[in-house]
Amino acid sequence: MSALQQLGRGLNVALGRGLLGLAAAQTSRAFGSTPSIQRDAAGHILPHGGELKNLMVKDDAAKQNLIASCKHQQECSDRNACDVELLSVGGFSPLTGFMNHDVYENVVKNMRLPTSNLIFGLPVVMDTNNENLKEGERVLLTYKGQKLGVLEVESKWVPNKARETKECYLTSSLEHPGVQMVAMERGKYYLGGKLWGFELPKRVFPCASPEEVRAMLPPKQDVVVFQCRNPVHRAHYELFTRALHAPNVRAGAVCLVHPTCGPTQDDDIPGIVRYHTYEVLKAEVQNPAIKWAYLPYSMHMAGPREAIQHMLIRKNYGCTHFIVGRDMAGSKSCLSGEDFYGIYDAQNFAKQHAPELGMQTVPSADVVYTEEQGYVTADVAKKEGLHIKKLSGTKFRQMLRAGEDIPEWFAFKSVVKVLREHSQGAAN
Repeated sequence: MSALQQLGRGLNVALGRGLLGLAAAQTSRAFGSTPSIQRDAAGHILPHGGELKNLMVKDDAAKQNLIASCKHQQECSDRNACDVELLSVGGFSPLTGFMNHDVYENVVKNMRLPTSNLIFGLPVVMDTNNENLKEGERVLLTYKGQKLGVLEVESKWVPNKARETKECYLTSSLEHPGVQMVAMERGKYYLGGKLWGFELPKRVFPCASPEEVRAMLPPKQDVVVFQCRNPVHRAHYELFTRALHAPNVRAGAVCLVHPTCGPTQDDDIPGIVRYHTYEVLKAEVQNPAIKWAYLPYSMHMAGPREAIQHMLIRKNYGCTHFIVGRDMAGSKSCLSGEDFYGIYDAQNFAKQHAPELGMQTVPSADVVYTEEQGYVTADVAKKEGLHIKKLSGTKFRQMLRAGEDIPEWFAFKSVVKVLREHSQGAAN
């Protein structure tokens, strides 16, 4: 599928049933409870579990000793590499390695870590088809010529993938992209155990660690995070800048635009294209209230439970407030096109668990563009009888392909330029 086709689908998801449809502030689901934000000495929100677990080994001699102790070597998939990176830098804190069997079972069934009872949305596991690898042994994890780290295998088991997907994705149907990933991409066995990180995957786009992101955030201020996996257009920008003025966000807050740039769905826009659109937009708007960083996370499209996963990860990156879009991390059947989750399932689930996470969800209006007043909330447009302008994803794709001018109320010129360049490159 070309970048233009991918873009059309992404727009329909993100602009149609996705982030534009955040519940209006006056609805009952708009607000989560208002928990107190527990902060560290620097004034930033405490990480999940109380401290960041940085697993990186800096001593070269220690690295060599760990490598020498390995009996096995395993090449990571793109998804594995994202998990290794997030574990190594503390993005999955309080985890200190891949989940062992007992932890995995408890997270799958109860969405909680067994000892601490901390909430955790989805299991984090390493998979393998290596029949010879045994518990108690160490394996060197490699990725495209790099030595990412060493895993001490404390447990190895054959997972019940049907039960895992039914619990985590609320379906075991192969029509769901996350179920396909678990059933068809992952190996026969799961591995759990302590991880030592050596180096991070080399990427064409930098992914700042939780420590690095926290260092660029203002202390003692609210940080509203905007999660996305598609290019940011005018309506998105209106959405997250307006969120800074939500009733439960204090004055002086900043917004962290924190897109996932790891693997998503097969027909999503490639991470490198998304990255380029974000970079040119950052340069264009130069808004001091907007911070930018990239997350090396592999999307599961797990709906409500993935909303929890995103929240706890962003808490580790220093965020206090989370914008939860309608049908966040949702997906459709690859056969029928039917949605696997209700449009408010992720919102309601996030609202329910926000107090326990020590975070807040952010209400945001459904914004539309009008001929008379530009972007306003949908209720204002209806009340005042304003004329709403729309541009479908299909039409936008056609206009891009034909080289036609894209209305600036819909998309930033800089973003359109990048999408055209990548589309032309793909066609050639």
